[in-house]
Amino acid sequence: MVNCCSWLLRANDICDADKNVADLGWGISVLVDSQPLGCLFAKLSTVRTQLGPGRIVIAVYGIFAISATARASYQLATKFSEAPLAYSLSALAAVVYLIATVLLAKDNWRPFAKYAIWFELLGVLFVGTLSVVNPELFNHPSVWSGFGVGYGFVPLFLPVIGIFWLRKVNA
Repeated sequence: MVNCCSWLLRANDICDADKNVADLGWGISVLVDSQPLGCLFAKLSTVRTQLGPGRIVIAVYGIFAISATARASYQLATKFSEAPLAYSLSALAAVVYLIATVLLAKDNWRPFAKYAIWFELLGVLFVGTLSVVNPELFNHPSVWSGFGVGYGFVPLFLPVIGIFWLRKVNA
């Protein structure tokens, strides 16, 4: 028997509140704390965000964090004088993706992820609009210019998906 709050329960776990036991299958049972339903629901809400669509959203944010950081680092180090606005915005995008990834990945910090994701969406819309209306400001593309055209418009759709996913899991 293992204390449930130190064990990650899967979404299809069965909890018998009368016996204070959650059956994990494969002959493994977990002793549930003195407040079995509270512990079980806490773990199941964690599972909802760590598996399935949640894992994909976090992974895509992580990939964008790495790619935007690499792109911005290269641009700032080698070509900053050519397009300071575009490259500074790429660096801002990298920071936003890094923050959003960490906030989404940490259970206790996830409620704050919506602020980073909303900032990202507003940034994509603002920079995308600015790059269409005033293209001479963006002789060199940034992550968010053209609404993320250089990344297949994923920067435009990712925050929308992230916001809907956070609402679904009540974070």
